[in-house]
Amino acid sequence: MKISELINKLGLELIFPYDEDWEVENGIVCDLLSFVMANAPENSVWVTIQTHVNTIAVATLAGIKAIIFVSGQKPDGETIKKAKEEKIILARTEDTAFNIVGKLYELGIKGVKRIQ
Repeated sequence: MKISELINKLGLELIFPYDEDWEVENGIVCDLLSFVMANAPENSVWVTIQTHVNTIAVATLAGIKAIIFVSGQKPDGETIKKAKEEKIILARTEDTAFNIVGKLYELGIKGVKRIQ
């Protein structure tokens, strides 16, 4: 599913315009950065409340295409600037992580169990 379609169907607030309409295949929800680095599938969307600049570094390392900040969380300017540089799409919602993940699942975005 394209990011634009996902954003529209979930009613997300896009934080900045994006250059590429990435294809998202999978998802992960977690606020523990080390877990996301070790377990996030490539070409995924990440649902989190973490808004600091380290989320962008983790997303870049893991091949995450988009981050959805939930529960009304808003990233700061440094995080937004770094996301633009790394071409990580940022969106936000007032909705909870639980609800957003359920909606993603209904749209066909699934979590992938990583074999360690």
